[in-house]
Amino acid sequence: MQPFGNDLSRRKLFRSAAATVTLAALAAPSRAFGAADGEQGHRIGRRAWAAAWVASAHGTYPTGTAVSQPDLGFAFGDPGVGANDQTFRLVVRPSIWSNNFRLRLTNRFGDRSVSFDDIFLGLHGGGGAVAPGTNRRVTFGGQRTVTLRPGEATYSDPVRQDYASPRDADTLQGQKLAVSFHAVGTTGPMTWHSKAVQTSYVSPPGSGSHGHDEAALAFPYTTTSWYFLDGVDALAPAGTAVVVALGDSITDGTGSTLNGDDRYPDFLARRVREAYGDRVSVVNAGVGGNRILTGNPAGGPAALDRLEGDVFSHSGVSAVVWLEGANDLGNGATAEDIIAGIREGVRRMRAEGLAVIQATLTSTLGAALGGYGSPETDARRKAVNAFIRTAGIFDGVADFDAATTDPATGELLPQYQPNSTTAVVDKIHPNRPGYLAMAAAVDISVLAPGRRHALVR
Repeated sequence: MQPFGNDLSRRKLFRSAAATVTLAALAAPSRAFGAADGEQGHRIGRRAWAAAWVASAHGTYPTGTAVSQPDLGFAFGDPGVGANDQTFRLVVRPSIWSNNFRLRLTNRFGDRSVSFDDIFLGLHGGGGAVAPGTNRRVTFGGQRTVTLRPGEATYSDPVRQDYASPRDADTLQGQKLAVSFHAVGTTGPMTWHSKAVQTSYVSPPGSGSHGHDEAALAFPYTTTSWYFLDGVDALAPAGTAVVVALGDSITDGTGSTLNGDDRYPDFLARRVREAYGDRVSVVNAGVGGNRILTGNPAGGPAALDRLEGDVFSHSGVSAVVWLEGANDLGNGATAEDIIAGIREGVRRMRAEGLAVIQATLTSTLGAALGGYGSPETDARRKAVNAFIRTAGIFDGVADFDAATTDPATGELLPQYQPNSTTAVVDKIHPNRPGYLAMAAAVDISVLAPGRRHALVR
C-alpha cells in the first residue's frame, strides 16, 4: 500500500461534481475550485462550503483498529470482494448545520473502479432509520450514479435539506445525518475509516438498493466503521472557520463511549460553539495507529503524507490542532526524529496559511503494549514535550500532558484510566473525563473566526 501523499500527489485528480480538478486547487488557501459564485465553486453568494464532518480514510477493510466491531462476516464476507449489491447507511454528526450539504465519496485505497447509485442524505431517525420526510436524493454532476476510479474522490452536488432552516441551527445541533448509498455490483477492497466509534448500518449482500427507504427494516447488520465517505460539507456564512484535529487513536477516540460523541474533538467542538456559535467547525482527522514519520498497515500513511488529503483538501480549513508521536515513540523513534517531523508538518501547514496549535504528548508510562510503557520511552516523550513547550513556532500549545498526567506516578491520572463501556484500561488512551480535560486545555481564542494568525517561523 503506497502512502496517499506519494501516489496521489497534488498532480493527482480529485473530481468535483461538475469537473475534474487538481488536489492543489482543492487545497489552495482560498479553497476555491470553481466559478466564484457558482454552485460548484467554494462560494455561493455570501456563503461558502465549510467542512462539517471528516473521517480520514486510511486503508481497506479489514485493516485498522476498529473498536466495538460486530462480526462483519455476514455483512461482507470476503474482503477481496467487498460490498456486493448492497446498501450502506452511515451515521455522521456534523459540527455545524446548514440547509445545504454536500458529500465527498472516496475510493482512495481501492484497486478497481467502484460505482454507487441511489445516494440519499437525511436526518438520522434513530437506529437504521431516517427521520420521515427528510431523505433527499444526492446527485453528482446531475447524475444519480457516480463511478470512482482507484485513488479518486469526488464532491456531490449541493443537497438541500429544506427541513433545516437557519433558525433551526440550535435545535439541530448534536443531531446526526444518515448517508445512504447503494454499491453497484462488487466493490473490491473497500476504502474505510475503521474506528468510527459510531454505529452505522448495512443491508445484506445481494439485497439491492435501499437508500430511498426511510425505515430500518432493510438494514439488519451494524458496523462501527465508515466506508467510502470521508467528508460532509455545510454551506455556511463566508468566513466560517474550520479546525482540523489531526492525530492518532487518542484523537480518533479509543476509550470514548460508543455513540457518545465524547472524543476530545467533540468536546472541543462544544466549547467553540458556546464561544462562537456556528462560525467555527471542528472536524476529526484522527486515525488509530497513525504515526508522524512512517506508514503502517493498521494506522495508514504517515501524518506527513496525510496532510494533503486529510487536511489541506477539505473545505475552509483555517487551523489545525495536532497531537501525534506516541506511536512513533512506541515503535522506537527518537525524540530528534519526532521533533524534525513536527517542524516539517508545521512548515507545510504554514505554507497553506493555517494556524497550528501543537499538543504535548500524553503519558503512556506503564502500558503493557510493546515499547510504549518503558521509562526510556517516557524520557523521549518528555524531550519532545520540552521542545513543544519552548519552540515558539506554534500559534498555541495545548498542554494535554499537564492536563492528564499524575505527577506522583508519571502515568495517566487514575480517574482518566477506567472506561465504563469499552473496558479500555491500557494506560495509553484516556476515558471520557480525560478527553473532556484535554479539550479544556485548548486555547480556543486561537481558533476564533476571522482571527489573523502570525506566521511564526
